[in-house]
Amino acid sequence: MTKVLFIAYYFPPAGGAGVQRAQKFVQYLPSEGFSPIVITAPNLSDYRWTPPDRTLTHAIPTGVCVHRVEEPFREPSGRVQTRLETWLCVPNSFSQWWIRSSTELASRIASGAALIFATMSPFASGEAARRLSKRLGIPWVADLRDPWALDEMQVYSTALHRRIEMAKMERLLSSAALIIMNTPEAAAALTGAFPTLLSKPVVTITNGFDAEDFTRPVAPRRDGKFRIVHSGFLHTDDGLRLRASRFRRLLGGARRGVDIFTRSHAVLLEAVERWCAVRPEIREKLEIVFAGKSSDADRAVAERSNVGSLTRFLGYVTHEESLELVRTADLLFLPMHDLPAGTRSRIVPGKTYEYMASGRPILAAVPDGDARDFLGRCGTALICRPADVEAMGRLLDEAYMAALNNDSHLILNQEFVRQFERRNLTRDLALAFDRVVAGASCRSAQPASAAPRPTRQDASEQRV
Repeated sequence: MTKVLFIAYYFPPAGGAGVQRAQKFVQYLPSEGFSPIVITAPNLSDYRWTPPDRTLTHAIPTGVCVHRVEEPFREPSGRVQTRLETWLCVPNSFSQWWIRSSTELASRIASGAALIFATMSPFASGEAARRLSKRLGIPWVADLRDPWALDEMQVYSTALHRRIEMAKMERLLSSAALIIMNTPEAAAALTGAFPTLLSKPVVTITNGFDAEDFTRPVAPRRDGKFRIVHSGFLHTDDGLRLRASRFRRLLGGARRGVDIFTRSHAVLLEAVERWCAVRPEIREKLEIVFAGKSSDADRAVAERSNVGSLTRFLGYVTHEESLELVRTADLLFLPMHDLPAGTRSRIVPGKTYEYMASGRPILAAVPDGDARDFLGRCGTALICRPADVEAMGRLLDEAYMAALNNDSHLILNQEFVRQFERRNLTRDLALAFDRVVAGASCRSAQPASAAPRPTRQDASEQRV
């Protein structure tokens, strides 16, 4: 087994979208010949991005060692420090704490490790990996769950602050032996924005789903409702802040034409209002369920709507409970931020892959980009633009009538969706690790008689 220092700030028993990618890699890497040594945060408090979900710990192999930094992060007191960090680009307290704590811990347990893997965000994990790589003399791999400064949803104070972050991103990634982006569009954007990284290996490994999750029995619903389900986080607060922040738009801190508010339930509720105005009888049959951390702003949007009484906010539910809701939904709702026509998004929400794997109809309000391409090919999506209320209303009626008459024309393209199964994605990661380890071995001084470790590709060629 090849040891891998695996830096993941978000890790079980924390739940949420940021956890599952790391957790599944750790679960399946041992079967591919790699032994992860996990370096993660202390047990995190129940807040926006880290709701507790102890069910996710059950899938971590018993032989995997999970090490947590001992010193908890302490928020700085006073607003002065926060403003210095925001406006003068002073390294923030959290990043300094995480880099120091994780590198100190990793240095103590790194014996025998052949490479370092850092999954980001937080992007300070990459700086910790860079320092460890230099100290230990082993390569590091950058895994970007979000495209960092290339993320069109990321809002900075000014355009200058974005350029500073872009330069920081380029410097850090130039020290990595391999860069992993989680969408093809993000990978293309990376090489387009940073010509200095063209010589670096850049690969795409998307998020995904577990096939086993969709083979377990699930009890059919008998409530007679047409249930629309949204799982995960709604970006209502972020969208409202951006719409209100003319100052940051003026100074170029937000990308032109981006509307984050559509990545909430606001457009859906407006479409449902219009739909019910035309067909009032639907009110008696309709239920809209939101599973995930909700905010005051989320609930306020629903309360202001005249179909708010049809909504239910469940709060955070475990991953298992979320899957049951997804698998028994009559329609799954997938909203994204709006972009100018022709501008391709670099993001695919993590829920997209489990939505596709479920085989249930998906109402996808998405811009151009990989998410729209994937959903178009999966066969079960009804697609419109994020802010197109009229089109959304037509698709709602189409999905409702298909369910009512048990006559859906949507057929899952299983061959296409299968590529996103997490075992396959972890196999891709292991192949990438093989190349990094082999490259490091070739660069290091070895006796002429020493044979390099065969790569997984070599092994498959020998079997053929």
